[in-house]
Amino acid sequence: MQFIDLKAQYAARKTDIDAAIQRVLDHGQYIMGPEVAQLEAALAARVGVGHCVTVSSGTEALLIALMALDLQPGDEVITSPFTFAATAEVIALLGGVPVFVDVEPDTGLIDAARIEAAITPRTRALMPVSLYGQVPDMDAINAVAARHGLPVIEDAAQSFGAMYQERASGGVSTIGCTSFFPSKPLGCYGDGGALFTDDDRLAQAAREVRVHGQSARYTHTRVGVGGRMDTIQCAVLLAKLPRLDWELQRRRDLGARYHALLAGVNVGLLTVRPGRESVWGQYTVTVQDRPAVQAALKAAGIPTAVHYPRPLHQQVAYERFAPAGGCPVAERLAQQVMSLPMSPDLGEADQDRVVAALAAAVGRRG
Repeated sequence: MQFIDLKAQYAARKTDIDAAIQRVLDHGQYIMGPEVAQLEAALAARVGVGHCVTVSSGTEALLIALMALDLQPGDEVITSPFTFAATAEVIALLGGVPVFVDVEPDTGLIDAARIEAAITPRTRALMPVSLYGQVPDMDAINAVAARHGLPVIEDAAQSFGAMYQERASGGVSTIGCTSFFPSKPLGCYGDGGALFTDDDRLAQAAREVRVHGQSARYTHTRVGVGGRMDTIQCAVLLAKLPRLDWELQRRRDLGARYHALLAGVNVGLLTVRPGRESVWGQYTVTVQDRPAVQAALKAAGIPTAVHYPRPLHQQVAYERFAPAGGCPVAERLAQQVMSLPMSPDLGEADQDRVVAALAAAVGRRG
């Protein structure tokens, strides 16, 4: 069994993907070819924002967003400790200070009720993370940001296609940043990412930053990076878009089915809040004695993963930013979370196998 079945996904769109790649090979515009603008227009329309700026990775999207906001050394950015390192990495790379706010125990998402207390005169932005495919409480987060005059960057690397109060992930804040890493809800065949915004000025800044700060050829108006998304990767995503609605619905259906099948199993299930639709970038449960459970599933031929085994404030690179008292909820979740196989092409029979093996490993609820 595959943890994420990328081969089946490719097979379903093979003819169109192969043709899209061949068109790029034929016209030879490998950097900023026509497919880049085509993809940006399609994704901006889908997310419901004025601008989509494709970039070379989800990490680069976050970095460019902060650079477009002119983050300076010493500026603080409030974010979650329970996420992939890229979230804090980009803040630290620019000399900023990641300020970690603990998460909700039943979602793993940043606890919006704790954010305001973490704001100081040096706070420059809020960066909530849409974990496992669900958007956090953006109404509350945006309200706090508005009271303090702060921009909000949604780290939507795992949640492209998710909905929050009938709005698309990526389009619920000042800037939304997503990843097109192959395993994501919308994935290319290499690295890729995008920024989404309605702010004309920020969009222009992001476009300049991604091409070494150029406002025109060899006119460098700001410090930038080499952050363009390859034309071939844009072509791949364009070819995959016609199947995306089916894939996203399939993810939602499989997530609901996992929830139903695991209701009597001795595991913790994550909550999907009212008014939200998760796309289950990862389907994650909590278990006791995770190493033993993973070993039992491995013996049964079931792959698992851990997202994430150690919160960022306990990582060597970021422990200097640890808040007093730590982040106890994130620390507890890091010891318990375990992700199960999840992809649009996961069959019900394989899903039944996963649940049966997990139930055998942890037992049923009494």
